[in-house]
Amino acid sequence: MTGRKRNGSAGLLTAAVILLAGSSVLAQQRPAPDWPTEKCNRYRKAYEQALTRQGKQGLGTEFLASHDAFLASNCQARADVCARSKEELDLANRLVLMAMNSGMSSTFLPFYCRG
Repeated sequence: MTGRKRNGSAGLLTAAVILLAGSSVLAQQRPAPDWPTEKCNRYRKAYEQALTRQGKQGLGTEFLASHDAFLASNCQARADVCARSKEELDLANRLVLMAMNSGMSSTFLPFYCRG
């Protein structure tokens, strides 16, 4: 019975060492981005997917430039992307749904028409 306890303890110790080694390997991998950066990464991916599906036809230069500026700021710039054409509205609506499905709030999105 003593041999069994020893083997059981050794197995437990081995499992603990493996778990600790595994967590140390994970810790050495790239750190998880902060939440604002993670949201921007998710949004950027959604934007690229939506553009691939829809294309840029019907999207105005002002809309695209404002959106590119938002992405370039790591999604921190003031919401200033105004969707006017049918295609811009379709893209904006698609991005809103994709953002909500990715766990972002509506206040994150860059869409706002001033004046």
